Amino acid sequence: MSAVALIVGLGNPGAKYDQTRHNAGFWFLDGLARRFHCTLNPENRFQGEAGRCDIDGADCRLLKPTTFMNRSGQSVAALAGFFKIPPEAILVVHDELDLEPGTVRLKRGGGHGGHNGLRDLISALGSREFLRLRVGIGHPGHRDDVVNYVLNRPSSEDRIAIDAAIESALLEVPKIVSGDLDAAMNALHRPNSGGDTAING
Repeated sequence: MSAVALIVGLGNPGAKYDQTRHNAGFWFLDGLARRFHCTLNPENRFQGEAGRCDIDGADCRLLKPTTFMNRSGQSVAALAGFFKIPPEAILVVHDELDLEPGTVRLKRGGGHGGHNGLRDLISALGSREFLRLRVGIGHPGHRDDVVNYVLNRPSSEDRIAIDAAIESALLEVPKIVSGDLDAAMNALHRPNSGGDTAING
């Protein structure tokens, strides 16, 4: 059995939000689906777009919740419950304010850090022990500016950096899915990058 049986990308549905920073998880999942020739289809019972994918021989499900960010847990819990996937076998990809654009970090567990999608996931799953792939989007500098910041488009320079980081992270997905997390981290967490250095970091 692979270490990861479900990969979830977090974001908000609809054209209004498609290119906003909060949708970095959707951008990653769309790239993953293209890379491994996986089709995502609307699944009302899971309140999202879902697909099944062969990732270098490992069977993995993909999910984009269409519940809006702060209700992501409803969608993930529905699919995970139906297919009996434990939290420990779920990888959640989300935007991360505390990392600069161009940076991606992998970690297991931890709190929600004020991220509404993670907050709802932890509540719905009853666990913090899912894997997280954190896609850096940078911070506006003041917490009062966060909502407006994440719900707007990144600059062209930042978007190029974010897309490049996503492409690099996509190369490590087979390692993550197979359970070779240390190797994936070694590739993603370069020296002096200021990110996590341990699986429980």
